[in-house]
Amino acid sequence: MSFGITKTVPAKRGQQGVEALYDGSLSEFEFHMAGKPTRLNVGDYVYTIFQDELYGRVEIKELIGGAVNPDSGKPRTLVMVKCPGERLENPIPRQGHRGTRYWDGDEWPG
Repeated sequence: MSFGITKTVPAKRGQQGVEALYDGSLSEFEFHMAGKPTRLNVGDYVYTIFQDELYGRVEIKELIGGAVNPDSGKPRTLVMVKCPGERLENPIPRQGHRGTRYWDGDEWPG
């Protein structure tokens, strides 16, 4: 198992947006989460969900604190990941959600 968080890729990013995390067109990508993570570390994973399917995972390379949500003014952490990540050959059904959820990676194959 590989610990991490799940993040839903917004539908407005489209198929091309989620594929970019896995096809080699990006070297890094920025996710964000509210507040300061208490259980997340460099080397953990961000598991991506798109259209209610677990699509793949990308490894966390840096956690940058001190950022602020431009809409609410509340603190958030930038979660920088290495790309390309590992894309599942056959995505696994998994309901999307808003925000961030910790996950132990128990359904990840292998």
